[in-house]
Formats: sequence, structure tokens, C-alpha cells
Amino acid sequence: MAERKDWWLPVLGGLAFVGILAGGYLALAYAPPAAGFVGGAELAQRIFYFHVPAAWTGFLAFFVTFVASIAYLWKGGRKWDIVAACSAEVGLFFTTMVVITGPIWAKPTWGVWWTWSDPKLVTAAILWLIYFAYVTLRRMVDDDARRARFSAVLGVIGFVDVPLVFGAARWWGESVAHPIVVSGGGFDVAPKMLTALMFNLAVFTVMYVVLLALRTRAERLSDAVQTLKGGE
Repeated sequence: MAERKDWWLPVLGGLAFVGILAGGYLALAYAPPAAGFVGGAELAQRIFYFHVPAAWTGFLAFFVTFVASIAYLWKGGRKWDIVAACSAEVGLFFTTMVVITGPIWAKPTWGVWWTWSDPKLVTAAILWLIYFAYVTLRRMVDDDARRARFSAVLGVIGFVDVPLVFGAARWWGESVAHPIVVSGGGFDVAPKMLTALMFNLAVFTVMYVVLLALRTRAERLSDAVQTLKGGE
């Protein structure tokens, strides 16, 4: 019966796989070179089509953790704890992708791997550390109730850094390593570049849904196994 309920999961997984291939084509071949970028910098700039979607997906995942954590603190319930924890793990995966692809993009483009003078880089590093601590905390606390409660509090407080990462370049000034792509009038990119970016945003979002569904299902199965062992 469970397999019938999850019929949509392999469908979405297949769409995500096809989308990754199509998104790679759009990023590497369809989108035109960015103005002012040549040679290695031009190729590195195309990481933009994966870097930005990964950041968006990480923000989405941490927002889900934020909402589920509030729901747990308000109503309780293992289901909210599972959603919050699994979404945080998936979000950490995408945020790790962000902090890896960012320096790879930055070095040939702006001449620096990393600079602590860039507020966006600093807040992004803090965001990664917050949710790494969240995942670590869940493995260090043995008591189920305490683990869920402590994690929920961190899931709520940690989300405060997400808008700081998003708005850093606007609030504290555009830096050499992080130009502003989204302005008040929309995306400041060419039409074909916007098509490639938005397509990959959609693909990464689908990837998030698939990974979250798989991770939550694995966690529920683990709970069921533990319940069976406890009944022996």
C-alpha cells in the first residue's frame, strides 16, 4: 500500500534526472557568455546556473525546517521533528554545494577564492556552520524528547541568518566577489541566461522534494524498526 501512495516519487526522480541533464545543456551551451568574461572566467561564470539554484534550495529547505520546528514546539509530534531534521540535512547538502561552487566561480572571475570582507560570504559560512551544528546536535543527544526540543529551538533561531545571506550584498554594499543579480526590476541578466537560471531553479526544487521525501521515508522506516525491536 505504501508503494502505491509513493508512485509520484520515482516519477519526480526521473524528471529531476532528465532536468539535470537539460539544465547542464542550458547552462553550458544554450546560455550566452556573460559580458566581460573571457577564457577560464567565462567557463567559471557558468557555475552561476548551479550556484544560485543550490542557494535557493538551501534557503527553501531551512524555511521548511523553520516552519516544522515551530510546529513541533507548538504542537509536538514526531512527524514535525522528522520533517524539520530531514529538511535540515537536505538543506545542508545544498548549502555545502554553494560554499564549494562559490570559490570555484570566484577565483578565475574576480581573482579571489574567499574574502572575509564580503558580508555575503561571511553570513553564508555562518549559515553552513549553524546547520552543521544542527545535524551534529541530533547525533550527540540520545534522549529523543530533548533532541527534538533542542533541535527545534536551533531550527527556529538558525533561520534568522537566511535573510541576512540573501540581503547581505544589498544592505552592506555590493562587493567584488558578489555582484547583485536580482534588482528591484527583476533579474539583471540576458533573456537566455534567465531561462537557464529559472529552469535550474525549478530542477533543484524538484530535487529537494525528492530528497526530502526519500529521507523522511527512511526515517519513518527506522522508527518502525525500532518499534518492532522494542516489542520483542
